[in-house]
Amino acid sequence: MHDMGRHWLRTGLLLLPLGFGELAAQALDVAWHGEAPQQGTLAYLVVRGTGLAVAVDGDLGRTALRFEPVGNGAFVALAGVPIDAADTVHPTIRVRYADGRVVRATPRLPVVGVRFPSERLSVAPEFSRPPDSALAVRIARENRLARRVSERALTTPRLWRGAFVPPRDAAVTSPYGTGRVFNGAVRSRHLGTDFQGLLGDSVQATNRGVVALVGDFYYAGRIVYLNHGAGLVTAYLHLSETLVQTGDTVEVGQLIGRVGRSGRVTGPHLHWAVKHGPYALDGRSLLALPPIETIGADR
Repeated sequence: MHDMGRHWLRTGLLLLPLGFGELAAQALDVAWHGEAPQQGTLAYLVVRGTGLAVAVDGDLGRTALRFEPVGNGAFVALAGVPIDAADTVHPTIRVRYADGRVVRATPRLPVVGVRFPSERLSVAPEFSRPPDSALAVRIARENRLARRVSERALTTPRLWRGAFVPPRDAAVTSPYGTGRVFNGAVRSRHLGTDFQGLLGDSVQATNRGVVALVGDFYYAGRIVYLNHGAGLVTAYLHLSETLVQTGDTVEVGQLIGRVGRSGRVTGPHLHWAVKHGPYALDGRSLLALPPIETIGADR
């Protein structure tokens, strides 16, 4: 992963407030914290120079951004860069003031392209057959349940604290973004991170959050989804056992399940998925981020 250094990629912009013309024009500084993020990763987006703003909000692609103040007129939000992003992204930023003024910015921010690896897999024919009608209904229902978790996370205040930790202290056996070639043809892209594990090995929460979904899905097997707020969700798939219930608040490092081989897999491992809004992203970038609480001290 790239080095999450403590310098700024700046884009100074002259912005006009909506409805107030030249009376409230001002320069804002909208930048990534650290180096430009890669495709498919998470990063902090920081807005500075807001003066006496009372709130900042915005969106990036199809995801709402939840900004919070970090002092000296700066606001920070977690942002996810889609895996298919171009070499720049164009978030919309809205800075709001107590007198009703709204200043809008649409900066161009750089993104680093990635050449993802591929791996060839040979699978039994039953793994490649299309689902029958009854199974298709089940799969669609399970997909809706997972989407609702991400939708709720976008309206949930940030719950995580400090740095994120890996869900297992184990080797990564299949990284995010790997192209999957089944029986000689590219069928999919791996949008999670697989960790090595034996049946019954421990799986821990990567940070504080609320258990949003516990279930037994056709593809994913026994699962736990955590809502960390501010649009962020982590999911733990193919478990042999789940040790939490929907609605529980869990803390970083808390045991939430055990490695298994449930669902459509050929052997035991943990598939760890990270989503921000609708986008599945590389969990290793989440682990590399500094605690959000430290961003305000980085001047």
